[in-house]
Amino acid sequence: MTSGYFDHNATTPLDPRVRDAMLPWMGESFGNPSSVHRFGRQAREAVEAARDRVAELLGVEPLEIVFTASGTEANNAVVDSCCRRGDEHLVLSTIEHPSVEAAAARLEAAGRTVDRVAPRPDGVVDAGAFAAALGERTALACLMLAHNELGTIQPVAEVAAACHQRSVPLLCDAVQAAGKIELDANRIGADFLVIGAHKFYGPLGAGAVAVRRGRELHPLLIGGGQERQRRAGTPNVAAIVGLGEACRLAGEELVERQAKLAELRDRFEVGLAGIPGAVVHCVTAPRLPNTSHIAFPGVSAEALLIRLDMAGFAVSTGSACSSGKVKVGGALGALGLDAEEARGSLRVSFGTTNDAAEVDALLAAMAEAVSVLRPSNGTPAAASPGSGSA
Repeated sequence: MTSGYFDHNATTPLDPRVRDAMLPWMGESFGNPSSVHRFGRQAREAVEAARDRVAELLGVEPLEIVFTASGTEANNAVVDSCCRRGDEHLVLSTIEHPSVEAAAARLEAAGRTVDRVAPRPDGVVDAGAFAAALGERTALACLMLAHNELGTIQPVAEVAAACHQRSVPLLCDAVQAAGKIELDANRIGADFLVIGAHKFYGPLGAGAVAVRRGRELHPLLIGGGQERQRRAGTPNVAAIVGLGEACRLAGEELVERQAKLAELRDRFEVGLAGIPGAVVHCVTAPRLPNTSHIAFPGVSAEALLIRLDMAGFAVSTGSACSSGKVKVGGALGALGLDAEEARGSLRVSFGTTNDAAEVDALLAAMAEAVSVLRPSNGTPAAASPGSGSA
């Protein structure tokens, strides 16, 4: 049952068609793809068929695809691969996924120089500002394609052009974008493009990075020659098959999915007009069709999330709150949110299993919860730049 689930940017339910493709490799079909006998050959054929499907979705050659266990592993591997000399300079946005930010911070603690570029108040990084941070010693630049909380789409192609002029490799975390917007690696221009299966109806534990021809990916995991010496370890055949099938379906159904997701998101945001003080963030920026980042100033997002959960609805507080502490940094800080609005911020992310009736039910539950939680003498704060009052 997925009714009431509005947290698809955290993970998506497994598509039954993906599950069906995986099931044989969790039972009667088995084998180590590195083995030369028929069991190994059959497994290897399944892995390579999946590689073809991933490559087709991303618009690259199959030889450029490296399978990983997650987007996090892929991001870590790229950062580690590009920064092995000990004197590197890195440039990244302040809204990168923690798997990129933490890897950069670890290198920074070891003596590397790291420059971070904050987004504008609309949640989008300025390509010119990012390009200005590049230098002669820059060994890697990192800019995600779509932000996991705000849903804002970043100008990766423009940044990639600036990087290429300086021969700087660019890592693009496209995990949130896969299955929601078109992924054409040539148009995007990144040297490393990362996806994760569970964000678009594939299995947990499967990811991939497309490595542009001419770029190297030194293995983060060593001890075997798998993935053409770029990632050691016996492949998880079932998960890789699931990733391949998820990619096939995403490519075939992208236009239909985009239309449905945008319709649900827009219905939700229009409906927020019935909840006094509701604020929708980043409405002026290009966004994913399924993501709405909102705030209810004067209301605790954690308390609202709990009430919604009790009513049967799953949403997310994003990074606004952690262990009871309010953090106004990264994406939320860039929007100019104060502590009150950050404390009241929620992410609602729609999926193909949602429908209009569920959206209306969520709005009704949200209105009731907000009316209970908002202080009787509280006045909603003014909307921040890049936001829209519903």
